[in-house]
Formats: sequence, structure tokens, C-alpha cells
Amino acid sequence: MSIKSPKDFWTGLIYVAFGLSAILIARDYGLGTAFKMGPAYFPALLGGLLGLVGMISIARSFLKPGTPIGRFALKGLLLVVGSTLVFGVIVRGAGLVIAIPVLVMISAYASIHFRWLPSLALGIGLAIFCILVFLKGLGVPLPVLGPWFGG
Repeated sequence: MSIKSPKDFWTGLIYVAFGLSAILIARDYGLGTAFKMGPAYFPALLGGLLGLVGMISIARSFLKPGTPIGRFALKGLLLVVGSTLVFGVIVRGAGLVIAIPVLVMISAYASIHFRWLPSLALGIGLAIFCILVFLKGLGVPLPVLGPWFGG
């Protein structure tokens, strides 16, 4: 049996690996029940679903022809990972108002369709959304504007 869709095969393998990793990490915590969820319930459930989607993708790769894997986009990978690292470094000092638009702008630059104005608008909108949901709604202790900017 040969692989007809390498993209589906490798994507499925990655999904299965991440799903199993989530389940393995969560196994040391209490699972609980659907009505009284423990700390492992949600990661184990999502890990199981991710693994299931991965197995379906792997099975599909043997049945349905698909596209080959394109060239490796190192620039995009570095920009997306780098933007996440920059966010982690600056969020406490700069605050969410600065850190989220910086994250969005750097990661959006990885796209061949990058445009300044829509990316900046998305960053500002996402910052407002995160402030309302995480800081005001859930009470996550992060500064809106950090000490680097007088917050």
C-alpha cells in the first residue's frame, strides 16, 4: 500500500503525536467526570479528538490522491515562532495593548499576502478582544499597559 497524499499523511502523523502528547501529559492529573471535570479532562478530551482527526487523515492519505508537500517555509516558521517568543518576553513589561499587535504584525509578515493596514487593524481588534475577555472577564493578572510605558 502506498501513500497517495503525503500532505495528509504527515499532517495526520503530527496531529496524532500532539494528541498523544496531551493525553500523556494529562495522565498524572485527576480526570474527573463530565459534570465535575478535573484538570486532565479537557486536555485528555482534546488530545483524543486531535488523535482521532489525525488517524482519519492518515487513513485518507492511503485512499485519496492529494497534493505533494511543498517546499519548507523556513521564513514563515521563524517569524511565527519568533513572534510568540517576542510576545512572551514583552507582555509583562509592555502590556497587552502593545504585545498583541506586535505578535500579530510579526506573525502576519510571514504571509505572502501581508498588508500593513489590515494586519494592524487585526492586531488592535485582537488586543481589545483579549483585554475584554481575559483581563476584565476572567481576571487574568496581566497589565493592559505595562511599566515600560508608564502603566
